[in-house]
Amino acid sequence: MNEMNRPQPSITAPVVDWLVDGAPGAPLSQDILLHLCERLLRCGIPLFRSAVFVTTLHPNIMGRAFYWHKNNPTIEVGEAPYSLLDSDEYKRSPILHVLETNKEIRRHLADPDCPDDFLILQGFRDEGITDYLIMPLEFTNGEIHAASWSTCQPGGFTDKQLDGLRKIRPALSRLAEIMALKRVSRNLLDAYLGHQSGEKVLSGKIQRGDGEDILSVIWFCDLRGSTNLADTLPSQEYLSLLNQYFECMAGAILDGGGEVLKYIGDAVLAIFPIDTKTNNYDEACRLAVQSAEEAMSRMANLNSDRAKAGKDPLGYGIGLHLGRVMYGNIGTPDRIEFGVIGAAVNEASRIEGMTKLLQKKILISGEVAAHLEEKWHSLGRHSLRGVGEEIELFIPPSHQE
Repeated sequence: MNEMNRPQPSITAPVVDWLVDGAPGAPLSQDILLHLCERLLRCGIPLFRSAVFVTTLHPNIMGRAFYWHKNNPTIEVGEAPYSLLDSDEYKRSPILHVLETNKEIRRHLADPDCPDDFLILQGFRDEGITDYLIMPLEFTNGEIHAASWSTCQPGGFTDKQLDGLRKIRPALSRLAEIMALKRVSRNLLDAYLGHQSGEKVLSGKIQRGDGEDILSVIWFCDLRGSTNLADTLPSQEYLSLLNQYFECMAGAILDGGGEVLKYIGDAVLAIFPIDTKTNNYDEACRLAVQSAEEAMSRMANLNSDRAKAGKDPLGYGIGLHLGRVMYGNIGTPDRIEFGVIGAAVNEASRIEGMTKLLQKKILISGEVAAHLEEKWHSLGRHSLRGVGEEIELFIPPSHQE
């Protein structure tokens, strides 16, 4: 073949090779985009802005976006809630068009006849952008995501530069899919197991019996009168009520640094582990108690709203205990659960059960009370069902009657 007629390699061939090799030196999604844009600049692609948009499987987040700007040395990461789907901004965006059609869009803004059919285009013009290209990233399962590129170069991208950007699309799609799958795995483990438990599973703690002995504050709480509520309320109304209750309890636990391990009907089992590096018992007890106080405050607000609606208040009990537990995988070979077991867990459950007998919203053991700055009021020692020794129980000073 005549050298003059031999196909010339794309100007982005080195970038494609780097992506195919797995983007060495860029372990995170934002690192990949940062290194990618820097490499494209070195290849002669005059980028000004770039973005990658990936939808995800998460109960609260519809998708994630990664933004690169020539004048910003870091990647901005944004998370879009599901409510964005109903916004005019999203409905009139080129992203939606690409996701629905699996076709690229180019808006050559340097051309006076360029259509002005998307909301974002005027903002691009104000920035001096002369050309905008957004292309689909097609995953092997058929999902469509997107990547966009823009430039301020007079006249816009050249044909050679556009060809170079299009040449990276297949390799970028595969790498984006790998990173998205990792993110989905982490999201689902966080949502269904909790962050700490999910991290342990991802690190390889997946066999039955994998686990460790830890010291922790154990939280156990329960909703009062749930059987009657389930029998008298329509199923959807009861489910909504449970979710409101869990938002108060589990929401306070998570916000306070605890780990929700299990929802047992209308009960919550959670832990506030003792940091093995510092052995700071006081801190774990303080966080657990603060979270319990926050949960009670949220329940008070919920019951206030229920009273305004003519509904009865929700009763509940919270029990906190400090002890050693086995934290790991339990179950059958075919159905494993990551949780905690041990005498301290049973004792925490029994302490919570005493809240009903003693008509208190919260009870903590002497082991927890010993690590609090504020002195809690002792209710004396009590026998707990199934527990050999009596346990001293405490209530907050403000709850003395």
